[in-house]
Amino acid sequence: MWRVTVYCSADSWQAHAIAFKEITAKYPNKLLSSKKMKDDERRIMEFQIDDVNDAESFQDECMMLEGFTAQFESL
Repeated sequence: MWRVTVYCSADSWQAHAIAFKEITAKYPNKLLSSKKMKDDERRIMEFQIDDVNDAESFQDECMMLEGFTAQFESL
């Protein structure tokens, strides 16, 4: 199992939330946490993905959105 952590700014979320949700719908995942930071409203989201290829593809697609960064690690 793999944890994919996605980060984005408030502005990036406003601009790309729909596209991000479309990406998440493409991959079998479980949302582990979603945080909206109080100070600058950036977002940090963690997903569990079982297949390493899906985790890597999910990470890559997320990072194609402007202002989004992502990383994955083994659980």
